[in-house]
Amino acid sequence: MTNIKDSLLLPMGTTLDRFIMRNQAHFPFATGELSQLLRDIALASKIVNREINRAGLINISGSVGSMNVQGEDQQKLDVVADVRFTRAITNGGEVCAIISEEHDDMIDTGNHKGKYIMAMDPLDGSSNIDVNVAVGTIFSIYRRLSPIGTPPDLADVLQKGSRQVAAGYILYGSSTMLVYTTGHGVFGFTYEPSLGEYYLSHANMRIPATGSIYSCNEANMHTFPEPVRQVIDNMRHEGASSRYIGSFVADFHRNLFKGGIFMYPETAKSPKGKLRLMYECNPMAFLIEQAGGLATDGTRRILDIEPTNLHQRCPLYVGSKELVERVVKQYELAQVPA
Repeated sequence: MTNIKDSLLLPMGTTLDRFIMRNQAHFPFATGELSQLLRDIALASKIVNREINRAGLINISGSVGSMNVQGEDQQKLDVVADVRFTRAITNGGEVCAIISEEHDDMIDTGNHKGKYIMAMDPLDGSSNIDVNVAVGTIFSIYRRLSPIGTPPDLADVLQKGSRQVAAGYILYGSSTMLVYTTGHGVFGFTYEPSLGEYYLSHANMRIPATGSIYSCNEANMHTFPEPVRQVIDNMRHEGASSRYIGSFVADFHRNLFKGGIFMYPETAKSPKGKLRLMYECNPMAFLIEQAGGLATDGTRRILDIEPTNLHQRCPLYVGSKELVERVVKQYELAQVPA
C-alpha cells in the first residue's frame, strides 16, 4: 500500500496545456494558433462548468420562453453557454467565423487574420439541466479557405467533415471531461476543479469493435425506416440493452467506453433527421473514426457529405464498427429489388 508520504511524490499527470504543446509538431501549417484555440475552448468550458454547477442557485435553469433557430425551446443555459464560448473564441483571436446552434447566421468575429472556423453546439441536451442529467458541448474546427485578412464567407463555413482539423466535446457530468481529436487519436482529459486544470486521464481512446447497447428514442420506432427497425429487432433478440439518456454527448460518451451504437434516424416528424450535420454529426463522426468506430447516415459516410446550409439536418448512426456496418448492410438490402 502506498503511504501518504509516497503518494505526495506521485506525479499529478499531464495537463491539457502541456499535452497540447507537446503535440504541436503534428501541424506544420500551424504556428501555435490551433493550440491557443484549444486552450480557449478549455477556458470557456471551465466557465460553463461553473455556471452549470450553480444553475439552481442563481436562477439560470429553465426556459427563456423563446425559440432558437431550430424551432426548439431555448433554455437559459443555452444562452449562457453560447455567450461564454463565443466571447472566449472571439477574444482568443484565432477564429474568423463561428457557426452556433443558437444563431441563424454565421458569426463574423472580426478577427479577419484568424486562420480557423469553428462550429459548435454550446450546450447539447440543455433541457435536461432541470433534472440534473449530464449535458455537453460539441465543437468542430476547420482551416479557413478564403485569404487571410479578408472577411470570411459561406464557403469557409460549409466544408465537409473530412476537412476538420480538430473536433471534440465536453461532458458536464459526475466529472467534467474534455475529449478531442486532431486526427492523431482520441484523448480524454478530466477536470480537477480544485486546481482548475484538465488532466490527461484517457490516452488513445478506442471504442470496442462491437457492443450490446443501442441508443435511440424508441417512442418513435414505429416511424423509423425498416432497415433501422430490423437492426434493433436483431439486437433485441441477441439480448442487447437499450440505453438512451436524451443528451447526445452523454449517450455517445457511454458508448465510446462500453461499445454500442447511437441512432437518430429520419422519422415522420423529422424526415431529414434531427441532428445537425455541421456541429453535431461531423465532429462526432471525426472523433469516432479516430477511435476505431464508424458514422453513417445509412448510405453515406458522414464525413463525405457536402453541406448546403449552416443548420442542415442529417440522420446519424454512430458507434462500434460492427454495429454501424449492420445498419449500412440493412440499407443496402432494402435497395435490392425483390
